[in-house]
Amino acid sequence: MAVIILAAGLGTRMKSDKAKVLHEILGKAMVLYVVGTAKKVAGNNVILVIGNQAEKVREIVSKEYEAVFALQKEQLGTGHAVSCALPSLTGQTEHVLILCGDVPLIRADTLTRFTDEHLAAERDISLLAVQIDDPAGYGRILTDENMNLTGIVEEADATEEQKKINTINTGIYCVRKQFLTDVLQKIRPDNAQGEFYLTDIIGIGYKEGKRIGVMVGDNPNEVMGINTLHDLATVESIMRSGKI
Repeated sequence: MAVIILAAGLGTRMKSDKAKVLHEILGKAMVLYVVGTAKKVAGNNVILVIGNQAEKVREIVSKEYEAVFALQKEQLGTGHAVSCALPSLTGQTEHVLILCGDVPLIRADTLTRFTDEHLAAERDISLLAVQIDDPAGYGRILTDENMNLTGIVEEADATEEQKKINTINTGIYCVRKQFLTDVLQKIRPDNAQGEFYLTDIIGIGYKEGKRIGVMVGDNPNEVMGINTLHDLATVESIMRSGKI
């Protein structure tokens, strides 16, 4: 198992000159929480995709942890970010856990349960999802009549009916490496943002008859992403309370 952490984003909504993943929670850069958790799952087999203020992110992470860094020179979306990390995967890697550098509350035991379920079911793709009361802004989980996962639709591309779905994508995946390498070449940027969405691997995998599953996590707080200073304050409050 290898872990790829996506930590290259600009974070424009933070209204700050500092790279998003370097904003601090209780005096520590948020990305360091994610790296620490990733290392509990995959040891030293952790790759950070960096881009915005890459050298600063590399410097701060390297002070605390041993990790491999992959550079995303252009911000072309999450699918492109993961493809930048593929050359850094070892030959022994069979499965890849994909995390977000701005989701610092995710716990190692949740990820272990998630990856164990993925391996036991011999899946090509597993997705971690949660159910929340207000899903606005999140990618919605799409299923067929048999409740098989068929795809993820981003808020900007969702129909009014799809926006009512309250099971959302956390951005955390576990993918068989061989499939991941193949499917990333098939993603196209034909969406509202003109980006290569990692989420598209679900729809492509479904059409190709791959084994796809979803685990619904039991604590939405764990997968709270930080996009604004308000989010940062909320996550810091949760961390300070110890209720995670």
